[in-house]
Amino acid sequence: MGNRPWIVEDELWELIEPLLPPWPRKAPGPRPVDDRRCLQGILYVLYNDVSWQLLPLELGFGSGQTCWRRLGRWHEAGVFETLHRILLAELHAADALDWTRACVDAPHPREKGGEATGPSPVDRGKTGSKHHLICDGKGTPFKVITTAANVNDVTHTLALVDGIPPVAGKPGRPRRRPDALLGDKGYDSNPNRRELRKRRILPVISRKGAPNIKDLGKLRYVVEQTFSLLHHFKRLAVRWERRLDLHDALVSLACGLICWRRLKKVRSRSEGQRVGAE
Repeated sequence: MGNRPWIVEDELWELIEPLLPPWPRKAPGPRPVDDRRCLQGILYVLYNDVSWQLLPLELGFGSGQTCWRRLGRWHEAGVFETLHRILLAELHAADALDWTRACVDAPHPREKGGEATGPSPVDRGKTGSKHHLICDGKGTPFKVITTAANVNDVTHTLALVDGIPPVAGKPGRPRRRPDALLGDKGYDSNPNRRELRKRRILPVISRKGAPNIKDLGKLRYVVEQTFSLLHHFKRLAVRWERRLDLHDALVSLACGLICWRRLKKVRSRSEGQRVGAE
């Protein structure tokens, strides 16, 4: 992506374009801005955290209002969630997902008001929200849930696990369950442990008042890396989208982009090995 990561590559566009809903033929008004340019405008905002109103017209992506409306339209059509599932399937087919364990976490980013907000645990005078994340053993994001900042991590453990999309890519039924779930003491809950075992998932979660499970931190560090990648998209690090649906749309898009980068690395490595073998 180089110095302009908001520019959509041809290979990525080939995946996204078929997912976009068709524009009504008899739609009133002038001809709409090209979808690819609108997507690049959305990515510009996602990467740079400028307000929609300040999206520079000279970039040729259309107005911020146009890109904002297109974001909502595509979210309603499930475009970004579908893209995320497609890329997870590609990674699964390439044996680039680690299903032996999944990791969960929910730090407290600096987020503003809007839907799904509540008193911040670190500053009760401010409201905010936070992201709950589950990723595979290599840090590939499976699911992100946005809640109020005062929501306990443990209450969304099962929602994260059950929110893992069915991942195809190999013969047989799509996979949805990791072998084990790793979590810190914030996820300590005997009822959740029982529910995880019912799902044939081994809970590896430290208990409150007891020493941490040995080497658990060495296995869970990937979730912190994934949060770093997610919040590298500045529009997510500080939540400016007051509408929860549009914020979640940007989160889904960011997860898809993280998967796309990983898939490119896998393909590049495979191509290098093939050339080396020849």
